[in-house]
Amino acid sequence: MSLEGKTALVTGASRGLGRAIARRLAQEGAAVGVNYSRSAREAEDLVEEIRKSGGRALPLCADVSVALQVSSMVERLEGELGPVDVLINNAGVMERGDLGDFDYSRMEGMYRVNVDGIVIPTRAVTQGMKQRRFGRIVNLTSIAAHGTAMAGTTFYAATKAAVSLLTRRFALELGPHGITVNAVAPGFILTDMVAAGRTPDEVESLVHATGGKAMVRRVGRPEDIAHAVAFLVSPECGFITAQILTVDGGRMDYIAHP
Repeated sequence: MSLEGKTALVTGASRGLGRAIARRLAQEGAAVGVNYSRSAREAEDLVEEIRKSGGRALPLCADVSVALQVSSMVERLEGELGPVDVLINNAGVMERGDLGDFDYSRMEGMYRVNVDGIVIPTRAVTQGMKQRRFGRIVNLTSIAAHGTAMAGTTFYAATKAAVSLLTRRFALELGPHGITVNAVAPGFILTDMVAAGRTPDEVESLVHATGGKAMVRRVGRPEDIAHAVAFLVSPECGFITAQILTVDGGRMDYIAHP
């Protein structure tokens, strides 16, 4: 699954899933654009790590929901590392709340990042992909979009359902140009975002409870998602498109089990 000679852009790559994905694509030989919005130090540390391992990487600050910033980011990446062959739309945010108490003003910001933040980068790179007749795009959705949303994540789930729908529609539109578009739907993955705002005991309790609902009896790691993404963007996956790949360890929220 070598990505030698390819250039990848990973949005939201300074931490969590994006960081693991960027690292994995670099290990496969891709030059990697490490996009971030606020976490400059983490992004620069990752770029340095990749470079020390013999890879090529570039930190790129941009808000993925702002078209002008994204176009400037892509222009800089292509000028320094080459045309974008692989796009990973990973950047996302979660706002919690139920129907009765959700501060709807927060919905706009979440929609901008989770939905506009996929449309805008995709538009920015696909013209070049069409000209070269090659492209791999992977969007990060969630099992929350497919019926397993936890309490308080209804509106987040709605944005991720939009991501899943856009994945299939983009695949239909871009397929004739040699571009595949797929999505990965993670289950519960232990990241710094999950741990934020929780005590160590609360995290341990959550991990125990959630891992017990998976067939493999554990929670996911960022590397589990990175492996799936690396598979979908490989040159060998040219006949796989419009798919939502669930990576959740066989989560069984609604299935009785011992």
